[in-house]
Amino acid sequence: MPEPSAPPNTPSPPRGLPPKSIAIWSLVALVSAAGWGVLALSRGEEISAAWMLAAALGSYAIAYRFYSRFIANRVLKVDKTRATPAERLDNGIDFHPTDRRVLFGHHFAAVAGAGPLVGPVLAAQMGYLPGTIWIIVGVIFAGAVQDMVTLFFSTRRNGRSLGQMARDEIGPFGGAAALIAVFAIMIILLAVLALVIVNALAHSPWGVFSIGMTIPIALLMGVYLRVLRPGKVTEVSVIGVALLLLAIVAGGWVAESSLADTFTLEPSTLVIWMIVYGFLASVLPVWMLLAPRDYLSTFMKVGTIGLLAVGVFVSLPTLKMPAVTDFASRGDGPVFAGSMFPFVFITIACGALSGFHSLVSSGTTPKMVQKETQIRMIGYGAMLTESFVAIMAMITACIIDPGLYFAINSPAGVVGTTVQSASEAVTNFGFSIGPDALAKAASDVEEASLLSRTGGAPTFALGMSEIFSAVIGGTGMKAFWYHFAIMFEALFILTTVDAGTRVGRFMLQDMLGNVYKPFRQVSWKPGVWFASAVVVGGWGYFLWVGVHDPLGGINQLFPLFGIANQLLAAVALAVCTTLLVKSGRLKWAWVTAVPLAWDAAVTLTASWQKIFSADPRVGFFAQRDKYQTGIDAGEVLPPAKSMDDMHTVVTNSTVDGVLCALFAVLIIVVIADAARVCVKAVRDPASIKLSEVPHTESKLVAPAGMFPTPEEKAELVAAGVGPEGGIRKNSGGTDDEVSAGTGSA
Repeated sequence: MPEPSAPPNTPSPPRGLPPKSIAIWSLVALVSAAGWGVLALSRGEEISAAWMLAAALGSYAIAYRFYSRFIANRVLKVDKTRATPAERLDNGIDFHPTDRRVLFGHHFAAVAGAGPLVGPVLAAQMGYLPGTIWIIVGVIFAGAVQDMVTLFFSTRRNGRSLGQMARDEIGPFGGAAALIAVFAIMIILLAVLALVIVNALAHSPWGVFSIGMTIPIALLMGVYLRVLRPGKVTEVSVIGVALLLLAIVAGGWVAESSLADTFTLEPSTLVIWMIVYGFLASVLPVWMLLAPRDYLSTFMKVGTIGLLAVGVFVSLPTLKMPAVTDFASRGDGPVFAGSMFPFVFITIACGALSGFHSLVSSGTTPKMVQKETQIRMIGYGAMLTESFVAIMAMITACIIDPGLYFAINSPAGVVGTTVQSASEAVTNFGFSIGPDALAKAASDVEEASLLSRTGGAPTFALGMSEIFSAVIGGTGMKAFWYHFAIMFEALFILTTVDAGTRVGRFMLQDMLGNVYKPFRQVSWKPGVWFASAVVVGGWGYFLWVGVHDPLGGINQLFPLFGIANQLLAAVALAVCTTLLVKSGRLKWAWVTAVPLAWDAAVTLTASWQKIFSADPRVGFFAQRDKYQTGIDAGEVLPPAKSMDDMHTVVTNSTVDGVLCALFAVLIIVVIADAARVCVKAVRDPASIKLSEVPHTESKLVAPAGMFPTPEEKAELVAAGVGPEGGIRKNSGGTDDEVSAGTGSA
């Protein structure tokens, strides 16, 4: 099949760089190389965390400037003359041309959940080097590529969901497997993320008040851009950020006032409010709540992480964790069991490659993007930004004393419940920290104890407090920064749940549309309400049970989170590779095929070990046998506290093992069927049919990047629209249409 020719107005890659640019990019490359050299070659000594930042930032800059441009212009051939679904199908509910800056904020906030904050923290058990390499290299060649290419192909198909694209392009057999796997994994991911939020906000009046206030602020921003001042993104940004900062400060006041009891919520109450909020965020017009709230949250997320990076350059903390620990080869780490390959890649997940991102890239975002040329900034750029969050998380985990790190992240069954027992256990790991140091670390952040605060979030908060207090306030401000970080993490994750619920609604509507055609109209009211209720009911049920039963509900499925997320990435990369081949881009198929091969090797190896490993700390069925033997002997093994708990652990291990096997088989089916379609496309191109929507001329003009280039400024002037972009005045549109096209949130 011949490769599609480049559209006439598609930007072509530059033939060469001017001398000034060559000098600048050479300097960037040298700084990045120096950072990599120090990280890779230093052994047995503490080095500055600034070297990790230098390696990361330089690599990101080069990747975005050169690799993402190559993919956009040479591989995908993005076409600015082609109308996107947001322009053609604009209905003010799900389809709506949204300013690129607002959409970048929505997309980043939607994809950046718990993963980049806690995954790298847990992976630090292996040392700082393995995780850092995967975070940076993985995002450049896998994660950001998946997000960008999925967004492109979904945009070309009216914003179709990943599962439906698989069914349309791979076929009913592989497509059905993809639909089942994707939707089931989606429910698990949302419930896990929601549980993290509940744990972070329970009994936290500061966090509940501050995060709750982001909802009315977002509604105000949505109405401001849609009704009061259409297109005035800069104005509403200033207003929104000012109100957000006020809400954060006021949260501290509320926590110290008589209103504290009002905003101190039990976990079960938080579950109810989260279900209600998730439903509303799914059914309300996207410009009213979801997009402006995500955009607002992005200021908080990127601003805080940016300040954290500045803090690293100012305070220059050293990396106290070794580059590679013994746990990397032994596989008996106390934080999580398993060897470096494949489990460090499974644990980090979202910071480098995340299947969840492909759901957003084929969910809300393709229905709001103004121009195809913006896909590079939104798809590739937002993922690089999330990867930078993961690097900061790795730094926060590695600048604290390794003994303290393992005391915090090891379960109570390993380190005990006293500072003395924890100190002895950590010494057996090969590190040392005294009981007094453990007690002081807790008192510095006004916590009774930091022992066994597993999950990664407390460690991130502690490292963040170390950096910020070194710049502002000293030791006396550690407690403030620690609790600020806890609230920040909850805000970070909540935006993933609301956007994910809407994405799940799109996915379910696509599935049901194969049976009952009205569901294919994603804004059809009965379908919207029904699908939203099913999705929130699904993850809400697992969350509710999990909050009330430490071994039930989502706690039962939690061990599947990492593998399920990475298996989902395999589906996305398989679909993208198939579409590249079917659309005549065979010579460029390696762009997604190589990361697909790597991801499949990692995830299927991890699945095999989780199913068949004889180590009960790794294998689900080995764990089941261990606890069944305990039941037969009349023994109660930790973490079980009763014989009923023992039976529950046996059930959970069995369910996890069966589901892990089922997901792996479904993914193998998808990949195999995709390979069949690719071979057929190469052998008989004439027989291939694409579900791509025909080209429609775009009347909308908007910049491709965050800031307009001189050429884009001239185009905006010629089109008779302002710097925000809009419908060409000479296209026959009215002034109202021009305003609407500027992309309100």
